[in-house]
Amino acid sequence: MTQETRTTRDDREGQSSATRRKRGVLLFIRDLLVIFVVAVLVSFLIKTFLIRSFFIPSQSMEQTLEIDDRIIVNELVPEVVPIERGDVVVFQDPGGWLPASPEIEQPPLVAAFDWFLAFVGLSAPDSNDHLVKRVIGLPGDHVACCNALGQMTVNGVPLDETEYAVLPAGESKVSRDDFDVTVPDDSLWVMGDNRYNSKDSRYNGDTPLKGFVPIENVVGKAFVVSWPVSHWAWLGNYPDVFAGVEEGAGR
Repeated sequence: MTQETRTTRDDREGQSSATRRKRGVLLFIRDLLVIFVVAVLVSFLIKTFLIRSFFIPSQSMEQTLEIDDRIIVNELVPEVVPIERGDVVVFQDPGGWLPASPEIEQPPLVAAFDWFLAFVGLSAPDSNDHLVKRVIGLPGDHVACCNALGQMTVNGVPLDETEYAVLPAGESKVSRDDFDVTVPDDSLWVMGDNRYNSKDSRYNGDTPLKGFVPIENVVGKAFVVSWPVSHWAWLGNYPDVFAGVEEGAGR
């Protein structure tokens, strides 16, 4: 074999090797893009139909939830998983509960990045348009406060809410103001755990729905505090508190 022949063969092999490397790089990039697109779509589907994240913008649920805590919400409620008394639920403003909030201008790049994070469920820019409260009364329940011991009653059964309700020092009444309501069909009576600092069903009687929350407004049930790590906790609905409560007349 002549030197010229060997050189030509080496050139062809070198070109073939470079081509294979280039093809391998392109295939690797393609696989990464496919994985990325699939991950985004899966995240979107999970966020849309299963779970999503919200952050806590107010102190109405202290000490259960602190300002800026992030919670994971089960969106299968109430279509698949029923709402129960004691559940911590996220719901859209029924109308008049929240003050109008001005739209915040963001640089285009920041806005696009925030939109993407919201799309895949890693950000919750609409948290300020939602509320987080604890379900006290279900449709048909008679909810009243307060009895001689300062307790709230549901269908005549007094509740011991010491596990989650936060009251001012020296205060025994679980609500500053008394009330006596019957929850309409397809609605909820909700209250914040920080009882003397929560604008909940008690203080929205002048709104179109008189303080009741339509079940259709419920986005889902919060079941875990995901951030910060120091606040990580499962969110229970304290079944022992409501164990003796029978179903209301409307159920």
